[in-house]
Amino acid sequence: MARSKTERMSEKNVLITGGAGFLGSHLCDRLIDAGEEVICLDNFFTGSKKNIEHLFPNPRFELVRHDVVSPIHLEVNQIYNLACPASPVHYQYNPVKTVKTSVLGSLHMLGLAKRVRARILQASTSEVYGDPTEHPQKESYWGHVNPIGIRSCYDEGKRISETLMMDYHRQNQVDIRIARIFNTYGPRMSLQDGRVVSNFIVQALCNEPITIYGDGSQTRSFCYVSDLIEGLRRLMNTEGLTGPVNIGNPAEITILELAETIIGLTGSRSKVVRLPLPQDDPVQRQPDISLAQEALGWRPAVPLQDGLHTTIEYFERILTVKDRRGT
Repeated sequence: MARSKTERMSEKNVLITGGAGFLGSHLCDRLIDAGEEVICLDNFFTGSKKNIEHLFPNPRFELVRHDVVSPIHLEVNQIYNLACPASPVHYQYNPVKTVKTSVLGSLHMLGLAKRVRARILQASTSEVYGDPTEHPQKESYWGHVNPIGIRSCYDEGKRISETLMMDYHRQNQVDIRIARIFNTYGPRMSLQDGRVVSNFIVQALCNEPITIYGDGSQTRSFCYVSDLIEGLRRLMNTEGLTGPVNIGNPAEITILELAETIIGLTGSRSKVVRLPLPQDDPVQRQPDISLAQEALGWRPAVPLQDGLHTTIEYFERILTVKDRRGT
């Protein structure tokens, strides 16, 4: 017997935009494991069906091929808006499209949330802080961002997404959450991802030169994907926390130290090669996670060495399969 609309909406139906991507696919797994109904929406620009194909037989999982720059009508209780290329290689490939994804995608998801009275979480980024003059970065910091640089399509797109979230909340009482995500790594990152952890691991496993931009003294703080997903889920399900919340690992490391660590863990013969620093590349990046600790009871649990071990094993498997296929 078919369920009524009221019966269907009494369940927790969750929409994840960008659900076939690195973060989105792990979130799909986590929510399915928790017994929730999940609609995964993706246009497969950077996402991959391989990340979610193990979920296809599950009756609580549904895949919809769709681009968030166009509106869509669904019945959901929660929306995780993760749709947007997140690595410089991908978001600079088509910067106008990147801006459209952030701005139009947020508008359409907020419109959906308003219509069906769903709670919506926006995946923002530490890039809203730009090249920060405050260290570590608190949510109250407004940032130091170049609005016309090569990274601006992503940085400013995410800043506008946050603006839209707050304005829909103030004007239309939409129930919002904003997560400022710091550098995340783990299995399912793409071989061509272009981010520093995946770049270094692939170069090290192939015994190729490890390319460092600048002198390697710039710092980042790396959060393992399972910790990040737990932080997002807690934020979504915490009442009354509408403003931005930093979700990341405060353990700071220089890029050179990261390269040396990965060389050691892989037993690589790779040598470090230095290239010019890209425009607007941040010198420092470290989250202040006091708010996440106090309001969510959350802090990262996976040490960098442990997370890198697991990520290296993943890329070893991917590269082995790739070699066998001769591609």
